[in-house]
Amino acid sequence: MQTRNKIMEDISQLMTNAMGVAQGAKEEAETAMKSLIDRWLADRDFVTRDEFEAVRAMAQKAREENEALKARIAALEAKG
Repeated sequence: MQTRNKIMEDISQLMTNAMGVAQGAKEEAETAMKSLIDRWLADRDFVTRDEFEAVRAMAQKAREENEALKARIAALEAKG
C-alpha cells in the first residue's frame, strides 16, 4: 500500500512538473510570436490608431479652413 501511494505521488509530481513546463513553453511561444508580429508590422510602416486620428483631425481642419476661404473669396468677388 505504501509503495502504491509513493508511485501515485511520483506520477502526480511528474504531471505537475509537465504542466509547468508546458505553461512555460506556451508563454515563450506567445512572446516569440508577438515579437515576430511586432517586427513584421514595424517593417510595413503601418501607422498607429493615434497617428491616424491626428492626421484625420488635421485633414478635417484643413477642409473646414478651405471651405471658409472659398466662401470669403466668393464674397469678395461678389463685391468687386
